[in-house]
Parts: sequence; C-alpha cells; structure tokens
Amino acid sequence: MDHEHVVTHRGERTGLPITIAVHTTVRGRSAGGCRITTYPDWRDAVTDALRLSAAMTAKCAIAGLPLGGAKTVVAVPTAYEKGPDLLHDVGDLIASLDGRYATGPDVGTGPGDMAVIAERTPHVFCRPQAAGGSGDSSPHTAAGVVAALRAVCADRFGSPDLGRRSFAILGLGRVGGHVLDLLAATGATISAADVDESRRRPGVTWLSPRQCLTADVDVLIPAALGGLLTARTVPRLRCAAIAGPANNQLDEPGTAGLLHERGILWAPDIVVSAGGLINATAVELLHETPAQAAARVEAIGDTLAAILAAARAGGISPAAAVQ
Repeated sequence: MDHEHVVTHRGERTGLPITIAVHTTVRGRSAGGCRITTYPDWRDAVTDALRLSAAMTAKCAIAGLPLGGAKTVVAVPTAYEKGPDLLHDVGDLIASLDGRYATGPDVGTGPGDMAVIAERTPHVFCRPQAAGGSGDSSPHTAAGVVAALRAVCADRFGSPDLGRRSFAILGLGRVGGHVLDLLAATGATISAADVDESRRRPGVTWLSPRQCLTADVDVLIPAALGGLLTARTVPRLRCAAIAGPANNQLDEPGTAGLLHERGILWAPDIVVSAGGLINATAVELLHETPAQAAARVEAIGDTLAAILAAARAGGISPAAAVQ
C-alpha cells in the first residue's frame, strides 16, 4: 500500500465504520469526496477508499491542481437513514487530521451534508452557497463532461460538433441529468437509462440499463456507479467511444486494453469527471475567482485532446497515456 495515512474509526454516535484514506499530500493538502453507501462487508468500504483516493491523486494531478488525493467512505446498512449524528462522526474524524484532508460530496452525500459536517470541521468544500460554499458541484462536473465530449468527438469523428452525434447516458442522477440537458441543447440524439423511472425525459429514448450499456450509438456516457466495463461487457459494446463522469469505470486496468483492441475510444474517467472537483477546490481551497475556476473546467477538453493525441501517436490506449 502506497498511501500516506489510512484510518478506520467506529463513529462515537452511530457505531458505524468510517474510513479516511489519504493517498498523498506531496503536491498539497489532500481532497476527495465523502461516500456513504452500503457494502457487503465494511472491509469492502476500506478497499473502495484506497482505490478511490489513489484515483483522486491522479485526477488532481492531471487537472493541474496543487492537491493530493483522499476519500472518506462510510459503510451503512441497507435502507439506513443518514442524519446529523453520522455526519458529525465524519466531521470529527476529518478534524482529527488537522487540515491534511478536506472533503466534499460523493455518492450518498450532497452540499447540505457538507454544511452539517462543517459544524464539526472547517475542512469541507461544496457547502451550499448560502452557507458560504461553492454550492452543488454537479453542474460544473457536467460542464467538464461536455468539454471532454467535444474533444472525444473531434478525435474520433473529426468534428467537435455534438449536435451531429448520438449519445447513450447511463444514469440520470445529479450529474447525468445536467449532461442530458446540455446535450439536448445541442440537438444531439439522446438515449438514456436510470433505475429510477421517474427520471424519464420527453424527447429522449428510454432504455433499460442493460440496453443502454450496449446501445448502438456514437458515444456511451457512464454516469452512475463504476465497474461496468469488464472483460464480459466489452465484447457486447456497440458504441464508438466512451466518456462519462462515473468514477472507476474499468473493473481492472487491463480492461482499457480490451477497449483499445476493439477500436473503442475510452476517455479516462479521472479526466472526464474532474469538473466539480476543479471548480469547488479552485474557489474554496485555492481562493480563485469563479471565472478562473470555470476556465480550469473548460480546459478539461484541451487536456483530454492532448492525451488522445499522445495515445494515437504512440499507438497506445488513452489509459496508458495518462499513467
């Protein structure tokens, strides 16, 4: 294990296991979201924290942020109702690290939760604007995804014009919903899927998650949980490219090679999904202006274009180009 600091602590109020993994602080203080979700075993949450925090280090480095990577992961029982006690337990553990790590939203948390955590520690970002934070990061994540999609389409199809392309969005949560709206404004052809049927949108072809994954489209946009690209699913794909905000889309690093062999352009998720992190940390941790932060988010497209060009020149996958 190459992490600087890993702690798993049973919350004093809830008794639930909370893991914070700090991957590195070499470039600066570490940053990463707070994930609250169910796991088969609490040890799986520790494994997830290790994996996600290492990915955060790469994401910050590629985005040019002077920050290291970290993650908070809390394993909760099925149907657990999150409340202030759990968030205060999280805040206390973050406070014990004396500023080495700042957290933001992730799966199972949002800006309002960050405001509650901030009652126990100041090392929090993405609180609501009314509470002095930068607010919901999902629109900025979505903006970064669209910048990345332009780069992907320019590389794969010779034009960044999204209105000429077809997309399948797998997951219409906070980020996926914003991506859909931005793509719809371009006139693109859109299919989508979500486990929540209430998220259906007019003018969008509705698919089951399985159908969405294998849809015959130009670009597949994974916008839910990760691990969907595997040795079993890759042969069934019918898209020309994949770019989306879901974290850890590959089940293992070798799957990137399988996609490359099939001629499917996969944009590394650590690049595509960085918009929310970039905006929030630039404004709240680095004290940049909103305009400076927005420019950083838009630059995701240029960063990805350079990665794709390097991969093509070297005859390697984009995943290999960012290692």
